Amino acid sequence: MNGWIKFSLLLVLLAIVSGCIPTQRELRMERDLEQMKKRLANAELSLAAQGKNLAGELEQRLDILSRTQADQQVNLDSLKVDIQSFNGRFEDQSRDREELRSDMGLMRDDLGLKLTSLEDRILKLEENRTAATVLPTAQTTPESLYETALEKIQKSGDYAGARKNLEIFLQNNPQNPLAVNAMYWIGEAYYGEKSYENAILQFQDVIQKHPSHPKAAAALLKQGLSFHALGDIQNAKILLQKVQESYPQSEEAGKAKAKLAELKG
Repeated sequence: MNGWIKFSLLLVLLAIVSGCIPTQRELRMERDLEQMKKRLANAELSLAAQGKNLAGELEQRLDILSRTQADQQVNLDSLKVDIQSFNGRFEDQSRDREELRSDMGLMRDDLGLKLTSLEDRILKLEENRTAATVLPTAQTTPESLYETALEKIQKSGDYAGARKNLEIFLQNNPQNPLAVNAMYWIGEAYYGEKSYENAILQFQDVIQKHPSHPKAAAALLKQGLSFHALGDIQNAKILLQKVQESYPQSEEAGKAKAKLAELKG
């Protein structure tokens, strides 16, 4: 009986011991579980690191994008300023062109009025001009009559006597090669007498009838000087300028330029 009891107790003890000792399968499952826990932890760490890196990279890209956008905005603002400045300059230039056109139109009108005034004055002088008295002389040749007249103008200052001799010369020898010169020197005689109005008219005859003659440039120059002597500075300037434009290669053009510079000074 006691043996049976002992045997029964031994069986119970073995059952208890066998229940406390894990089996091989259970041990393997525990190892697998631990490895899975480790892998999960590593995966969580890796995911956290990747998330951190991704957040940093995203923040960096956003920062670059913000700076780029700011730079583009600055460039856009600068471009707007340049466009506004260009538009302003264009409008200023347009206004300047319109003002220049207006000024040129006024200058043309003013010049036209001055030329008209000059022509009217010459016509008026011509209407008031009295015919010169031609006295007969005892000169034997046209050339000697002409030379005598020049001596009276250039040497003795007998302008009235010289003018009368030249008028006789022209009346009797209108086709003589010295006829145009005689017309010019009659104007010089009037100028020497300070009869500037008659001088202007006489020089006008030379200019109108013989514009290509060498004395035409001298007549135009002396006409301008006659207006200056009368105190008509504006018409004097117009005629002096015309000498340079119409006879630029002549000696009188240089004299006209010098006189204009003197008047402007």
